[in-house]
Amino acid sequence: MTPRWRFVAVVLIAGAPLCLGTALVVAWRVHRVLRQTSAAIDAEENFTVDVRPVNLTSGSRFDWVAAPAVFSAGVTYQGKLYLCGPSGLYEYSASGELLHVYRVGRQLPIAPLVTLVTGTLSDSRQPELLIATSGAGVLAFNGAQFRQITALDAAGHDQLDPAANTVTALLPLASGRLLIGTPRRGLLVYDGKRIRYFHPTLKDLNITALAGSESDLWIGTFNHGLFHWQGGETTRIDEAAGLPDPHVNAIALGEGAAYVATPVGVAEIATSRIQRVLAKGVFAQSVYRDGKDLTIGTIDEGILTLPLATASRSPRPREGPIGAAPIAAESTSGESASSILQIFPSGDTLYAVGQNGLYQRSAESAGWRKDLASSPSMLTDRNISALAVDPAGRLWVGYFDRGLDIVSPSLDHATHVENSHVYCINRILPDAARHIIDVATANGLAVFDPDGRERTVMSRADGLIAEHVTDVALYRGGTALATPAGLTFIDSTGAHSLYAFQGLVNNHVYALGTRGDRLLAGTLGGLSILDTDNVTRNLTTATSALRHNWITAVVPIDDAWFIGTYGAGVEHLGSDNHFEPTEATIAGVEVNPNAMLVTQDHVLAGTLGSGLLVYNRRTSRWRTISTGLPSLNVTAFASSGGTLYIGTDNGLVKIPEDRLDE
Repeated sequence: MTPRWRFVAVVLIAGAPLCLGTALVVAWRVHRVLRQTSAAIDAEENFTVDVRPVNLTSGSRFDWVAAPAVFSAGVTYQGKLYLCGPSGLYEYSASGELLHVYRVGRQLPIAPLVTLVTGTLSDSRQPELLIATSGAGVLAFNGAQFRQITALDAAGHDQLDPAANTVTALLPLASGRLLIGTPRRGLLVYDGKRIRYFHPTLKDLNITALAGSESDLWIGTFNHGLFHWQGGETTRIDEAAGLPDPHVNAIALGEGAAYVATPVGVAEIATSRIQRVLAKGVFAQSVYRDGKDLTIGTIDEGILTLPLATASRSPRPREGPIGAAPIAAESTSGESASSILQIFPSGDTLYAVGQNGLYQRSAESAGWRKDLASSPSMLTDRNISALAVDPAGRLWVGYFDRGLDIVSPSLDHATHVENSHVYCINRILPDAARHIIDVATANGLAVFDPDGRERTVMSRADGLIAEHVTDVALYRGGTALATPAGLTFIDSTGAHSLYAFQGLVNNHVYALGTRGDRLLAGTLGGLSILDTDNVTRNLTTATSALRHNWITAVVPIDDAWFIGTYGAGVEHLGSDNHFEPTEATIAGVEVNPNAMLVTQDHVLAGTLGSGLLVYNRRTSRWRTISTGLPSLNVTAFASSGGTLYIGTDNGLVKIPEDRLDE
């Protein structure tokens, strides 16, 4: 070998380890990138699952004040009948005796219950009652114990993914997997170890209904019609294909056909094509095929029974209660003509779940009869928007859309007031000096006398700048009213108004707070400070340290103010008109309109979905309370004789104030 080739060989031999090392490094880096990419894709398609037992404790610092039970779904399980609703799970014996009530916020997580099914999951050895919740994932009940199945946020920190745990529909499969319909994540599937997206074509849909099997699946949506999964492919059926409405409420299968309930009728589908539309014009909320009949639960016409064999094969104008050809139709009457949300069989009996009770029709009976009714309730509704205690000790309870109840001091009976004016209640304010109670509503200011009788209703004809009154406050010997068009002041001289042209920071006023001659007006665009009816200063995110312009609540505290916002929690406004953050100044926390109360020892703030914020005036510390409440949406407060009343969108509770810090 010549010296030249000897030199080349030495260089090659010496460089071989370096090349090999470089190749290994490159291969390792490629492997790491592929692994990270795979992990990222897996994280995008899968959710970490947390399965834990639910502690069935019955103790709570809060006492529930009777509110009507509202049912949304039912099923039979282990020889018993179960009904669920926003407030909890109701267990009945076969004879209709109420055995147990598992309350949301007490024995169960704080999330409304949506629907029920039964099935055997792959991580369980027995059939379970499976319960969909709006915010707490899926609950599984074996007759003695509950367990909670939730999807964790991909960001980690053991936080729940809100969208994945807001469940609207469930379908257990023969394989042990559970299909989970959600309004934002689309269709998910739980296999006993993880939760993942079922298929890309069904991702991010607003799911309302599920039916079928693993190989032949029907998926209803809120506004995108119907999807049919078969043979690994997804077919969409919408209005262009003949679906009467893109909003699907329920799906029933039978005899090779699918029956799809919509707000304007029921579509019959076979061989992936719409064959006909039945019950045209009927708002169908639930549907069930029973042999040769189709049973339809409606929103306001009770239960309709349609013999399929004699129904028209083509859509016709609505005739009679059914809306197809003139046929013998059976419907419920009287109080059962309420919203029917679900129809399900048990043996030879067909059940229909209404908001106010359960109806049944057996093989021997000629029609439907009421089988169970919700327990008698003192309160008219659950969705509370305003609370106050009058000088006589009566509790006034205002509702979002059901008027108001005037409850006796002993909390044993109530008088209901509801009319075209007293309907949507925003604020209730007793005026002891003038012996009246002002009720701010969406249709004017209703004025009641000390006996709870409606004296008058003030509207634009009486000088208000707008009909919709969002808040009312006692101010300078008169009354200040907040409206979406500005402020109206009512005093001995009459009514006069003030709006943005005269210096108000924004016309849409949500909340008022007063101290002496000073009035703070919280608006959609910031905070206006008024002294003797004149705007002296406007504070916004651009001109101050205010973190969110949308002001929803204002209360005086010592020589300062607490300001509730719709997006930044509670902020502190000092006597020098400068904002400072508090422990309750939290990004994304929304304080509900006028949901703040100051007592001698505490300040309470109700939030939309984040529970109850409590400020201890002795320790100057904030904390959050959620355990024991019927809902995390806290909407109103009142205080009397050391007792606090706390309203939510799911009922009313009370608590001695000295127990609030336990």
